[in-house]
Parts: sequence; C-alpha cells; structure tokens
Amino acid sequence: MYIYETGIPLIDREYGGMHAATNILLLAPPLSHAEHLAYRIASPRPGEWTVALSTDERAADVVNAFRKLGADRNRVGIIDAVTKGSVPTVRDTPKVKFVTSPLDLTSMGIKFSRMVEDMWKEGAMVDPEGPMPPPVRFCLNSVSTILMYAQLEVTFRFLHVITNRVKKLEGVGIYTLNSESFDRRSVSILKQLMSMVIEVRRDEGRVPADHDFRVIGIHGRTTPWIRYFYNDGMVTIEE
Repeated sequence: MYIYETGIPLIDREYGGMHAATNILLLAPPLSHAEHLAYRIASPRPGEWTVALSTDERAADVVNAFRKLGADRNRVGIIDAVTKGSVPTVRDTPKVKFVTSPLDLTSMGIKFSRMVEDMWKEGAMVDPEGPMPPPVRFCLNSVSTILMYAQLEVTFRFLHVITNRVKKLEGVGIYTLNSESFDRRSVSILKQLMSMVIEVRRDEGRVPADHDFRVIGIHGRTTPWIRYFYNDGMVTIEE
C-alpha cells in the first residue's frame, strides 16, 4: 500500500505517514491559518498529484501557497469556486477549473473527476514506471463555506461522494472545517465520513496566540499536541 508523507515530522517519523485511502477532517478555530496546514499536508511529493478545491480563496492565491511549499506547479490542479462570481467570463485551463459558486456542488464533483482522469493520463505518460494508480492528494478549503450555502444533509451527501472517490483513488483527502461556527451535532455527522481528525487549539495566553494540533485516530492512536507557527504564508511545524 502506498504511503503518503505529511510534512509533519512526528507523523512521518513515528507513525510512518498516512496510508492510502485516508480522509482527514482538519477541525480548527478561526485565524489559526489551518488552510496553510492543510496545503502543507496536501502538497504533492515527487511523482504525486494534487487537486485543491477552494471555496474561500481564488486560484491564484492557492497556486501561490503551493508554490511557497515547493510544489511542482504542473502537478497541482485547482477547482476555484470563488472567481467566477465576480468574473463570469473566466475560462477553464488544463490545471484550473472554475465553478459558479460554493453551492455548485454538482460541477465541483464533475470537474474533480475530470481533473483526476487527466492527471492519471498525464502520469501514465510522464512516469510510466511510477505507482499505479498515480498517487493523488485532495484538499478542500473549506467545508465551512459550503455549509454556509447548503444544508447539512446536502453537504454530507457531497462529502460522502468525494470521500468515497478519494478512497477508490487510493488517495489522501484533507477537509478544513471551522470548529467554532457549527454545533456539535453537525461536526459529529461530518466526522463519520473521515478516517481521522486533526484538531487545532489556540493558546490565547500568548501574544500572538500560539497554535497546536493533534491527530486523532491515526492507526488507532492520538498523537501528542504539536506546536506550529505561521509566517509569511508558510506554516512551520515544531520538531
């Protein structure tokens, strides 16, 4: 089974990274820069591909975030649910697809499938000796925005489809959710779709506030709290 490195030293060193067919809910408070933690985990390593579905940021901002992480631009595909609302004439490119809004879940699903198919075809040509199926990472930032537009039941059905596709692709998916904007029942229902949870907490006793996270459910275990810092578009994780 393919193993995905996470860029989190403790996880990669002591837990052996993430197994294929894993879906992760990143549960974080506002202003914790959780999207950059998600991008770090979702950034493709050599021979891998990444699809990022953005309901919060324009494609250019997502591309820039992955560029700072050293990702190969040709290995990252973006589905942008933000830009078309203000620029209706924007057109799809091979690596950037646009949907009309965060409520256009059907188009998101279709473009996700098409993008993965294109990546698989390209992967088979450029790296025919590589693992099959080609390793794919998926990042959704954020589930919170979808829940603002769609009911919980609709969001659950959409995520059920996407998480199952990630499993069938033998990929890794990470999905950000604001931990302070939704009731416990909603969060609990969405957790049912996930293999594990990354839980972020904020230490308000420090200025600026520090942030820690832990991984719940990795190989049946919970990690210790891990400190991380954000600066100039980059997340640094304490060893």
